[in-house]
Amino acid sequence: MKSNLPVYEILKKKYHKTEEVTNFKQLLDRGATIYKNRVAFKLKNDNKEIYTVTYEQLKNDVYALGTFLISKDLIGKRICVTGKNSYKWAISYLAASIVGIVVPIDKELHADDIVNFVNISEASAILGDDKILESLLNSKNSISNTNMMFIGFDSKNDFVSFDSSLNLGYSLVKSGNDSFNKIDINPDEMRILLFTSGTTGNAKGVCLSQRNICSNILSIYGIVKVKRSDLFLSILPIHHTYECTIGFLLPLYGGASIAFCDGLRYITNNIIEYHPTVVLCVPLLLENMHKKIIKSINSGVPEKYKKQNENPFKDLPFYMKCIVKSKIKNSLGGRLRVFIVGAAAMNPTIIDEFDDLGLRTLQGYGLTECSPLVAGNTDYFSKSDSCGLPIPNVEYKIDNPNNEGVGEIIVKGPNVMLGYYNNPTDTNKVLINGWFHTGDLGRIDSNGYLYITGRCKSVIVTKNGKNIYPEEVEYYLNDNPLISESLVSGIHKDNDDETYVNAQIFPNIEAITEALKGSVPTKEEIFKMISDVVKNVNSKLPNYKHIKSFIVRDEEFEKTTTKKIKRFGKNMENNDK
Repeated sequence: MKSNLPVYEILKKKYHKTEEVTNFKQLLDRGATIYKNRVAFKLKNDNKEIYTVTYEQLKNDVYALGTFLISKDLIGKRICVTGKNSYKWAISYLAASIVGIVVPIDKELHADDIVNFVNISEASAILGDDKILESLLNSKNSISNTNMMFIGFDSKNDFVSFDSSLNLGYSLVKSGNDSFNKIDINPDEMRILLFTSGTTGNAKGVCLSQRNICSNILSIYGIVKVKRSDLFLSILPIHHTYECTIGFLLPLYGGASIAFCDGLRYITNNIIEYHPTVVLCVPLLLENMHKKIIKSINSGVPEKYKKQNENPFKDLPFYMKCIVKSKIKNSLGGRLRVFIVGAAAMNPTIIDEFDDLGLRTLQGYGLTECSPLVAGNTDYFSKSDSCGLPIPNVEYKIDNPNNEGVGEIIVKGPNVMLGYYNNPTDTNKVLINGWFHTGDLGRIDSNGYLYITGRCKSVIVTKNGKNIYPEEVEYYLNDNPLISESLVSGIHKDNDDETYVNAQIFPNIEAITEALKGSVPTKEEIFKMISDVVKNVNSKLPNYKHIKSFIVRDEEFEKTTTKKIKRFGKNMENNDK
């Protein structure tokens, strides 16, 4: 008999069973007990040879590093972690979040921005790649904490050596120091501090507890089974909650293994050598892979089935489909069973075509403020044009919907952040009566599936899932005396669905005239000087935030009654090219 219940209610009866953990220490202890000699990480040594780290060794390494940090009086302190995805990053994150408050920082940020976050968070130590720490030395005088400890992962410079710190921690533990073991974690206090932007002018620190993250791990495990035989290939930046929660902490809960990608250009090689079963990615990566697969299928089938730039798979005879699916799977390491995709919208046709090839693609929706996942497609129910269903123990609804059911998505659950760091004003704007107001527009169908339709916020999302806050780029532009005001937005070019950063700039003619020693500037001179400003701003930003085009305005921007620039309407009319 067919059930009349909506899908989201049926799903509740199918959740995978979970064992509760509320903090990272429990997560480590549980792993070392249940999965003791199983492989937690597959790593490479300096000779590019693969070796393994067990769950027991992972726990011991975190306990040793944590003991060292405590010996340096870092208990309860803010500890930054930055660098490429690595085992050292992973154990630093866990140790720092148990000893004190971990502050993960994007490795792509300019040194000045990293210093900003170090100062705002009042950090006492930073662990990271030596190259990044070196870049901070030039700004060392700008760091508020003069006793800041620098611990370098590579151990090739004058920083405190990570390896020697770990060894000293082991010595302390061996001599009977059980200070790390004695730490009692309050799962509901801030232990993770993440910044959503790159400047002091627009920085928001998201305060997360370990219960926030652990609840999200359990919720995801409830709808997407992690097998002990799984191997996750870590590709996306691990400082971000998407990769950190789902690609790092979730597999450790499930007893799976993790391998780190050597870099974007090595993805294909890494897939073949590690044989992953699960890959977290953004749409751009899957789209590029899809193009290569379609090209490969067309080159290998008889001429009558070939389709230029289109997928011929559906028209192939059954026996040929089996051969194609086998070849594609082998080209992806032979074991790949699921892609988890997020951070930006995915073309549903590509999801369907991957599914035809036996490669499941599960799309979801989340935010840093929600640790991060809110909705996801599952092992049981999936729709390629939707972000999925609410994850266990999390609710969402549409606030103030219009006639089509579209309104702001609001979320409630144990995954929702504690608030914005030292920012009660902005916290109170988004946390209202227990509901987090996401700033994203969406609708929900009768079965509970969520569809994202737009954004209330001005945030720009690139094709590969990077978030760019216009206010951040504007902060840099407006900081230059040659610019009176600016408006940054995302634009699309013809025949290209990537999003590019565009700036409209109203110059400060008086300052430009003064710079030209009193002569009235020509349009060409104004453009040249503004162009130089833009180049200087780009030098301070990661590549994906670079201003790709700009317009010099003759008039001031239209403003609201509170003198804020209107981000929509007439101000955007010249910004659609």
